[in-house]
Amino acid sequence: MTGFPHRRDFLQAGALPFAGLTLPSLLRAREASPKKARGKAKACIVLFMWGGPAQQDTWDMKPDSPVEFRGQFNPIASKVPGITVCEHLPKLAARMDRLAQVRSMTHNDVDHTSATHFLLTGRDRPNRSAPLADDWPNYGATLSYLGRGKGPLPPYVSMMPVVPNGAPRFVESSHGQGAGWLGPRFNPMRIDEDASKPGYKVGEFDLRLDLPGSRINDRKALQRSLESQIKWMEEVQDTQALAGHFQRAYELLASKDAKKAFDLSLEPQSIRERYGMNLHGQSVLQARRLVEAGVPLVTVFWPNDGITNVSVYWDTHNRNFIDLKERLCPVTDQAFSALLDDLSDRGMLDETLILWTGEMGRTPRVGQSVVGGAGAGRDGRDHWGQCFTSVLAGGGIRGGVVHGKSDKYAAYPSLNPTRPADLAATVYHCLGVDPHLQIIDKLNRPVTLTEGEILRTILT
Repeated sequence: MTGFPHRRDFLQAGALPFAGLTLPSLLRAREASPKKARGKAKACIVLFMWGGPAQQDTWDMKPDSPVEFRGQFNPIASKVPGITVCEHLPKLAARMDRLAQVRSMTHNDVDHTSATHFLLTGRDRPNRSAPLADDWPNYGATLSYLGRGKGPLPPYVSMMPVVPNGAPRFVESSHGQGAGWLGPRFNPMRIDEDASKPGYKVGEFDLRLDLPGSRINDRKALQRSLESQIKWMEEVQDTQALAGHFQRAYELLASKDAKKAFDLSLEPQSIRERYGMNLHGQSVLQARRLVEAGVPLVTVFWPNDGITNVSVYWDTHNRNFIDLKERLCPVTDQAFSALLDDLSDRGMLDETLILWTGEMGRTPRVGQSVVGGAGAGRDGRDHWGQCFTSVLAGGGIRGGVVHGKSDKYAAYPSLNPTRPADLAATVYHCLGVDPHLQIIDKLNRPVTLTEGEILRTILT
């Protein structure tokens, strides 16, 4: 993957899967700038439905439109009078009083890998052919840069599980998922492992925890060899800043608390089953354990679990209704609703922001193909960025509300068009970060995090 070295590319004896990072540079992130005052949300979980969920077949149904627009599903009443959702999201319908829907999201990009940049940074890409290193920083990278996080755990984790069948991992080339021009020391720790497997573990914590002194000393010897080979991982100026952080890296490797945060076997089986014993459900549970342990931001990318090359992730060019009914909606309905309940039961929902979103929506008409999209079969929908829905819950969000409105075909916003920049401004605000904060880019220029406006109608 360009810009994000894979875990197996690291030296197995002395590194964990920090996707382009050394442990010391990851720990360095928390000291990069003074801590800022925090808002209500202490952490954020981003549930990223890569591929583009069909807005009119999930959250923003159009039952009065002709069948070629409304599709095959029926709306059901939710817990909030007047708000309906798809019949295949019954658990979330029952928890609508905790959710805020933004039904007027809009942008002009129909390319998956660049549209993700909009939603994960709040910024467009000035040059879409540029490498990932030229991206604007992701929310998690910004929090890392601002010194968020506590203890030995990384400040920013990306759940990007590998599907064993070898399906293409298009999400790896998506823009906006890392630190971009902030530098590789603020990139996320990336977890590739399948959390639903009985032998799930992240890296090789079991081999590196509670080591005898001689083994720790061996790792100090390893440091000397790593220092001579580390240039391929980071820029020279970053490498020069690593020396003072190796000791803290060793502390992370020896931390029992770090091990517990990644050990899903410590969860009661009933809790695991509540999330769903599948790849996405267990990844969402892992995200909850990480924020509970002090990680400020975790992104859970939907895995490529599709069965054809034209219906993967949420990218339903064919089989739109079959896959939404059988593969997509039931899994997200279970995992998202379990997360809401679990955080609430633990007293964490008020301080944990949840963002559920894709990078775009789907075409208004079934079978409609658009310029720049990948086409659509008779039972599919093509890419569509002009109108889609994002959903928020938790820290600082007022539940049971809908912001914006789409037209009768869910094709364009008809009320309060909302840019990804506005969504980003709201996320930052909830996390206690001024969305118009100026930081310094790689050319030593002051730049503003986002130009968006806070969506105050969905705030408590």
